[in-house]
Amino acid sequence: MQTSLRFPIAAGVLGLLPIGASARAATVSATVDLPAVVDTSATVQSCTNNPGPFINLQGELVLGGISGRFIFRNNVQGTHTHVEDVTMDVVVIPSGLTIRFAKQPPEGGVGGNPRVYLQFLDGSGDPVSDELYLGRCVQGLNRTSTDVSLPTDVVLNVAAASCANNPGPFITFDGQLTIGGLTARLIFRNNVQGTHSRTEDVTVDVEVLPPGQSIQFPKQPPLGGVGGNPRIYFQLLDGSGNPLSGEYYLGKCVQL
Repeated sequence: MQTSLRFPIAAGVLGLLPIGASARAATVSATVDLPAVVDTSATVQSCTNNPGPFINLQGELVLGGISGRFIFRNNVQGTHTHVEDVTMDVVVIPSGLTIRFAKQPPEGGVGGNPRVYLQFLDGSGDPVSDELYLGRCVQGLNRTSTDVSLPTDVVLNVAAASCANNPGPFITFDGQLTIGGLTARLIFRNNVQGTHSRTEDVTVDVEVLPPGQSIQFPKQPPLGGVGGNPRIYFQLLDGSGNPLSGEYYLGKCVQL
């Protein structure tokens, strides 16, 4: 089932939206890898041989944030005196958005005193982390913290409300992110000495974040750019300003 998170995001106001202006819109659709950190602690409810140990997982998923960069370029014919690029960075979702979880798998692992590992998978079942060794059942399990990248669909609606030469065009945007999901896989392995008759790995999957979790960001205040009728591009960045995508050409101001 699809769920959503809604929260306000502040953006700098670089001009006033002209009264009575009619906005047009362009849409950017992209899939990016959303950086995140998963902090987990695991506790053992039972280390019985049958049906095997039960593990409780608690923790939090901290999203790394996504920003966007609007790039305003005057045309190559040089019909305007202002020819250099003008860039405006905006926050799409802030760094530090936290999703907490507490999960108990419905099934136990392999009997005895297995070694327990943890690995994270995306919503398609592909690994997004290495296997993390938690410890052996009767000895207690370690806390872990690991970086992951979550495939995320981004839809951004961009509108131009004015293409005036001074103080420049005014742009607004809104949209949403849809995260592809995150699963924690517990891996139970008996020791290499073969002291137990059952030696194959046993895995138990726990859904941490269901696929389709969406984060909506409301319409942002207008941003001003270079004067005239510039070409407008958009690029997605991570929370540290590193590119997550190439530049998307939205069109010239009067075409939005």
